[in-house]
Amino acid sequence: MNVLETMTLAVRSLLRSKMRSFLTALGIIIGVGAVIAMVAIGDGARANVQKVFDAMGTNLLIVLPGSSNSGGARGGAGTQPTITWDDLEAIRTQLPSVRAAAPEMRTSTQVFSEDQNWTTSVTGTTPDFFEVRGWTIAKGRRFTDADVEAGAKVAVIGQTVVEKLYGSGFDPVGQVIRIKKTPFTIIGMTARKGQSPMGQDYDDSILVPATSFQRQLQSQSLGKYLSGTMYVQADATAGTAKAQQDVTALLRERHRLSDEEANDFDVRDLSEIANSRQQSTETLSLLLASIAAVSLVVGGIGIMNIMLVSVTERTREIGVRVAVGARPRDILAQFLIEALTLALLGGLIGTALGVGVAQLLASQFQWPLQLRPDVIFIALGFSALVGVGFGLYPARKASQLDPIDALRYE
Repeated sequence: MNVLETMTLAVRSLLRSKMRSFLTALGIIIGVGAVIAMVAIGDGARANVQKVFDAMGTNLLIVLPGSSNSGGARGGAGTQPTITWDDLEAIRTQLPSVRAAAPEMRTSTQVFSEDQNWTTSVTGTTPDFFEVRGWTIAKGRRFTDADVEAGAKVAVIGQTVVEKLYGSGFDPVGQVIRIKKTPFTIIGMTARKGQSPMGQDYDDSILVPATSFQRQLQSQSLGKYLSGTMYVQADATAGTAKAQQDVTALLRERHRLSDEEANDFDVRDLSEIANSRQQSTETLSLLLASIAAVSLVVGGIGIMNIMLVSVTERTREIGVRVAVGARPRDILAQFLIEALTLALLGGLIGTALGVGVAQLLASQFQWPLQLRPDVIFIALGFSALVGVGFGLYPARKASQLDPIDALRYE
């Protein structure tokens, strides 16, 4: 008996009880679908986390001023100005491990066009900020070092602000807006950037030269101290760990801190936050995929159970086949092919189900859809292995039946 005839008999046998075959394969369907969907969602979540942190900038450190301490009450990081403009210049020019550095002074205020107004975030900074934070210009230009030195009243605005003040699709370059009653000329509009890890809309912001911010928008002058934070971009070859160490050593030296004294500043590596979130997402994805894999094993047990029932129901059929010349290996092959067919059909249906669920969830959570062909092939291969593994015992039992006893079976 050739393989094709054996496969034909196996498929006919399965089609005789369509509902039972479907219910038998249901565990495999759920298992394969769950594995594919969970891995796709996990990869999509990791890609989404990476996208959010890439929007913040690459190889990024944030330098925060120290904390205030009044009457035993500590104000927390950033409440006591300790970082000076000279510190910023020293970090920019003296450390080979640092590629660029820029200040960030922020305030929330109302801005006005000719007939609209909107409350948004205004940031005072330098041209290096665009490189450090990965800001690109969609229209117009960014301000220059010359604009900073001159205290020019120019602004680069985000697309959300443009939509609120002028409407969607408007080119704002050349328009004049008032920030705290001071007129600023719009010289550029940033490309859409999305949200921060905390859900802040990056596009709902305005960037102005640091000197203009200090003179026109800052409520009080802090003199040599920087009233905000500093972003530092590490050189790619050095890495953030080396840059963090160098920045810390330089600031301790410039602030004349002894070995016993604690830092009056804080240098944070934002890539560590991204890595920790990636690791937690990977752990969750592995857990979900492991739980889904259990369904495959349960499905295999279901296949073995139904195949054993099938052997019992078809004992006389097996006896007749052996009596007319079928060999034990033919009987073994038939029942193995039935189990394998159930597992593979369940795997294929589960694959379609998993892809559909992954697309639905990715659309729901607005995550990128990450379907991995290797995971699909592994899931299908594992489902086939489950079918053969759990179908082997019933198939061997069928092939070892005594033909005389089988023919007498009622």
